[in-house]
Amino acid sequence: MKQTLSLLLIALLLCSMPLQAQKKKASAFQTRISGLSLAVDAGLLIPSAKQANFYSGRPGNANTIDRVLRSEQYGTQIWSSLVNQGLISPSAIPSYSAFTIAEYPNMYYRLTYQVGVGLRYDYPSGWGWMLNFDYSQVTAAGQFLLSSDNGVGIPGSRQYVPCDIFGLEKRILIDFSILKRIPLTNLLDLEISGGADINNTKVTQNGMVIGGHTYSILDVWGGQSPYAGSGSYDYINQGGIGFGALGSIALGYNFQGAAIDFGYAMRYMQTKYKGYNDNDAFAMQHTIFARFNLNNFKLFK
Repeated sequence: MKQTLSLLLIALLLCSMPLQAQKKKASAFQTRISGLSLAVDAGLLIPSAKQANFYSGRPGNANTIDRVLRSEQYGTQIWSSLVNQGLISPSAIPSYSAFTIAEYPNMYYRLTYQVGVGLRYDYPSGWGWMLNFDYSQVTAAGQFLLSSDNGVGIPGSRQYVPCDIFGLEKRILIDFSILKRIPLTNLLDLEISGGADINNTKVTQNGMVIGGHTYSILDVWGGQSPYAGSGSYDYINQGGIGFGALGSIALGYNFQGAAIDFGYAMRYMQTKYKGYNDNDAFAMQHTIFARFNLNNFKLFK
């Protein structure tokens, strides 16, 4: 009798083990977000230097150094300022028309921020989708060399006058991606996603700093030489709408009703600029981000 009772207890214990495991597994997934969520993200944006050359002021670009440097309105101001500071000699460069650009800049983008909001939907299977809207303000920078002696060789003077050049643009990104969350532990997930994006770029500034003074080279003169009546032309945005593809990987921490993701996103995208070759406008850009996903607003209940 005792042996029969013992065997029955052992059998009941063995049968209950799969049920306990399933219950434990189910409770572990209760913390996962599911359904519709609001996503808020912020991160570090690393743009491609390839696209920054739109702001280099080279001949053939929408905005050129020569257009301003060799204009009577601004060229005279620049020449007088450099002579007064002793950066050039009037015997070597008798007027603004004698300016020579010894070297054009190689532009790069400074590290900047990216912030955004979005909607996502997570299915119990771990699959989901996300629609995201991001904003960033990007600054391009570089330096060109203005010849200070045109080969005359002035004792005690430098051969070149270094001049900074910069550009500023605003970008809006709209992403749609498919994602997959893979559970690692009770609270941690690995998220992988891929999708497509549309972006809109607005060029707001393109300028140069010569002898401590800033001059805009943004074309508000309709392609003509700068003159006093520059207000005759309305500035038309030199950016435009482009498209691209993206992929990302993130580590997510889950808690009741929400999740926090820390990840990396890579985009191969086209940034549209006036007169810029479409092939040159395609480049990689990278983002390191943190994202907060609020699921069904359970934290406010």
